[in-house]
Amino acid sequence: MALVYALASGLVAFALVLVIEPAWIRVARARGLVGQDMNKPGKVMVAEAGGIWAVVAAAFGLLALEALYTYLEGAPYRPAELYALVALLLLASLLGFIDDILGWKRGLPRWQRVAFMAPVSLPLVVIKAGKSTLSLPLIGTVDLGAAYPLVAVPVGVLGAANAFNMLAGYNGLEAGMGLLLMLFTAAYAALKGLDLVLQAALVMAAALLGFLRYNWYPARVFPGNAFTYGVGAYYAALVILGNMEKFGLVLFTLYFVKALLYFRGVLHGVWRPGIEDFGVPRPDGSLEPPLQGAYSLQHLAIRLLKRTRGRATEKGVVLVILLAQAVIGLVALVLALEGLL
Repeated sequence: MALVYALASGLVAFALVLVIEPAWIRVARARGLVGQDMNKPGKVMVAEAGGIWAVVAAAFGLLALEALYTYLEGAPYRPAELYALVALLLLASLLGFIDDILGWKRGLPRWQRVAFMAPVSLPLVVIKAGKSTLSLPLIGTVDLGAAYPLVAVPVGVLGAANAFNMLAGYNGLEAGMGLLLMLFTAAYAALKGLDLVLQAALVMAAALLGFLRYNWYPARVFPGNAFTYGVGAYYAALVILGNMEKFGLVLFTLYFVKALLYFRGVLHGVWRPGIEDFGVPRPDGSLEPPLQGAYSLQHLAIRLLKRTRGRATEKGVVLVILLAQAVIGLVALVLALEGLL
């Protein structure tokens, strides 16, 4: 029944997004909560911060999952872990939403976002989620003891939330990446018999699928930091609850590549005001790289498309990155089947 309950709860999350998101788009546009779509020619304005409703929908989906077990099975299902997931998801999203409301480039300073994100992991810390023995790529098994819940868990949540926020800025990219992360996490959990992780991943995947209807190219709504912080922290929580650090790190490979390219740009001094991960839009809707070198995955995808197809588009950039993530996910699953992850 675990899969049946997960699908039913996912349907709740999916339906909530479809009901709430159109209303939010209308309200946001009417109240002026809009931002410029930087990868399109002209000044295309899009509703902001719509991703918070995908997060809220996922939280209600998790509550629906608990309700199904409580009323149909006669007992709550791992309430400590489920309520910790809900609390962590909403806390991370709240921090991002504050940043969204204050405005892009005018919100919380980066150091404040990092500082405020650290306590978001407390729901996992207080229930002592996960096991202190880690299995890490290239390192092997490490026992962190008491440092695991007190140090490793906060660092993992903080790192995943901020990393997920870095690979963004293109229609459908954040939601698409989140959907793939959740689906591959669910597949791994199914292989290993991790029912809670399987169910929680499917609930979030359903919410993200609903949100993609409005965020896919051409986007009617942007996800905002409420979305990226929430989904990134949630992914870290699933990895911790499933004790699947090795698989989780391998699945997160593109975010490590993104970080390396970013720091390469820092060393080369290319990041300055006006230079972002966005492309330079042309009147025909195509994109040009903003720099001579590739200092982000988005820039790299633009260059790859121009070299192979002669023309780069926003949708093409997103599809290239999502394809790369899908390949990484499939490789990770094959390694898991071989007993290597």
